[in-house]
Amino acid sequence: MVKIAPSILSADFVNLERDIKRVSSADYLHVDVMDGAFVPNITIGIPVVESIRRCTNLFLDVHLMIDKPARYVEAFARAGADMLSVHLEADHPTRIAQAFKIMEDCGVKKAVALRPITKAEAILPYIQQLDMALVMTVEPGFGGQSFMESQLETIRQVRAIIDQYNPACDLEVDGGISPKTAPLVVEAGANVLVAGSAVYGADDIPAAIAALRG
Repeated sequence: MVKIAPSILSADFVNLERDIKRVSSADYLHVDVMDGAFVPNITIGIPVVESIRRCTNLFLDVHLMIDKPARYVEAFARAGADMLSVHLEADHPTRIAQAFKIMEDCGVKKAVALRPITKAEAILPYIQQLDMALVMTVEPGFGGQSFMESQLETIRQVRAIIDQYNPACDLEVDGGISPKTAPLVVEAGANVLVAGSAVYGADDIPAAIAALRG
């Protein structure tokens, strides 16, 4: 079954609790953490994740677009994240491995995230311990970008790696997901879809979530 993870990056932050409740029919809540270093923008941090955790029982899918993520994994886990995604480009492989060890110790699910410049094969050293792989179909750091169709091949390649080495691993896609692009990424092998404006920009949010599920 396809899972939908609305991104709060497209929510109204003045009414964040209201907008989280509006997506209660979704499977996950996607939380984009940006540090102004790994990506140009700055979004939210640990205190906001703590506040989100207090107002929802949705699975918190926290995407760390930050440099040297091992420094903050434990804090985000304690704040209430259910899964943490770290970018392979954000640190040396030994410290990415350290980040996963901390996740394991904290009892949160482990995910890697790939920018469009990163090859699918980059997940191979970690694949057997992963709960999810995240393929970006836009450049990380900004909401509302256009879907990069060239990333469909990366999705297919990541799906092949997952099927060979860790079939229980989910494959998430983030960036430009809409009713038009969702079937393309699902056909390529994705089973978790992050959607921001396609959900929060809809007149009927539950209907938009159902439409993205297909």
